[in-house]
Amino acid sequence: MRTVGALLTAAHGGPALAVTVVVALLATAAELDAGPAVLVTAAVLAGQLTIGWGNDLLDAGRDRTVGRTDKPLVDGRLSAALVRRCLLAAAAACVVLSFAVGWRSAVVHLLLGVGGGHAYNLGLKATAWSWLPYAAAFGSLPAVVSLAGPEPVAPAWWTVGAAAALGVGAHFLNTLPDLDDDERTGVRGLPHRLGATASRGVAAVLLVGASVVTVLGPVDTPTWGWVVLVAVAALGILTLAGRGRVPFVAAVAIALLDVAVLAVVA
Repeated sequence: MRTVGALLTAAHGGPALAVTVVVALLATAAELDAGPAVLVTAAVLAGQLTIGWGNDLLDAGRDRTVGRTDKPLVDGRLSAALVRRCLLAAAAACVVLSFAVGWRSAVVHLLLGVGGGHAYNLGLKATAWSWLPYAAAFGSLPAVVSLAGPEPVAPAWWTVGAAAALGVGAHFLNTLPDLDDDERTGVRGLPHRLGATASRGVAAVLLVGASVVTVLGPVDTPTWGWVVLVAVAALGILTLAGRGRVPFVAAVAIALLDVAVLAVVA
């Protein structure tokens, strides 16, 4: 069980689970049959595991340099050989599960979702284009779901736009706690170049924008959507003007609201 826990930590289990839950909710909202819904959700989970394990394998040297004792590959809880074997197994499962729900969904998922994540790990995270893999990976999720199953359809434009904005906003949020450590090891993505204050502002604008697109995108805007926008506006002010950890918590709350609304109205 300790090894399993360490593997989940190395796979960035929290973000991987969050993306998987988003896909499960989108599949439910799209009224996919149980079989395709389970398969597409499992495919996304497998893909996320490969991205997390690939990240920790590539960053093991950097993590040692900055003293990341929370990393299983740094503190000795896991060997690189074991993580590589798990990555290969998850990659094989991801390919099989992706094609099980149709080649259209598989191509989008493997190229934009999984491919985008690995492109970030392999170098884009250290460039001004660090946001692009997040936009591609998150923006592709509605298509991965809508193209799954026996009757594939293109996703609504606003779901793609909202998901992409949510993904890039999440990139800025996720990077904020590690800005200093990343700078020490030569990683300078767009958030690093903009700085903490500007990055927090960009995250707030993107997450609020995702909320607006999600609520106003459907032909019939739900009445409760306006209540959501008021709540998001208040959280956006806290994100920009709060102190301490309040801005980060407020931004995360906006992201959670975005996910919930997107799952309901998609």
